[in-house]
Amino acid sequence: MDRHCLECGAKLLGRIDQKFCSDQCRNTYNNRLNKEETGYMKQIDRALRKNRRILKELNPEGKAKTNKSTLLSRGFEFKYFTHVFKNKEGKIYYFCYEYGYLPLEHEFFALVINKNL
Repeated sequence: MDRHCLECGAKLLGRIDQKFCSDQCRNTYNNRLNKEETGYMKQIDRALRKNRRILKELNPEGKAKTNKSTLLSRGFEFKYFTHVFKNKEGKIYYFCYEYGYLPLEHEFFALVINKNL
């Protein structure tokens, strides 16, 4: 029984579990398969990395305070975060990877770093 490359259709020789004739065909096939999903994921990942960079710039010492207008003026998008943490007092911290923020009163935010990640 002849086996053929899933991307270009070339006859496969060698290993019985081989699916592609080359790395290029394997990459092309997987890129095409994941193209629609990848575009959306890239958009979210860019926003998360930008949010992380903004939090890092505003919090070089590990603890800081800022306001909402400063975050927004730098392009921070509040709808994107990697995870949340609820402390014993019930306060909810939002994180972009290891950099996080805690909403305070009057549109201020406490900025923190989780060094355990």
